[in-house]
Amino acid sequence: MTLGELEKAVLQFFWKYGEADAKQVHAYFEPKRGGTLNTIQSTLDRLYKKGLLKRHKSGYAYLYQATKTKDDFIGELFVDLTKDFFASPENALHAAFSSLSSSLSDKEITELEALIDRHRTASDSE
Repeated sequence: MTLGELEKAVLQFFWKYGEADAKQVHAYFEPKRGGTLNTIQSTLDRLYKKGLLKRHKSGYAYLYQATKTKDDFIGELFVDLTKDFFASPENALHAAFSSLSSSLSDKEITELEALIDRHRTASDSE
């Protein structure tokens, strides 16, 4: 899935702040990026149609919220990207990590190991 720069920034906003309407999102971005409320509304609608935001009516406005956590979203992007280049997802994952691991710092490797441990713990408790 391809996302524009504003779409990525808006998703980051929702991962940080949770729920908001278009005016709140616009108020956040306007001092930093400029732009119009209409641009924000169009961006929110595109993200909604892509399934990355959910919305519900509150008065006259929609309140939006991310449908996935940042970690889940990045994981899905990673799997989709690797599937494009390799026949089986398992081989794709191995190849991607082999390439990526050479550029990771010790801190990043430790964080990745902690993430894997948390996932294993969660899987074991199910």
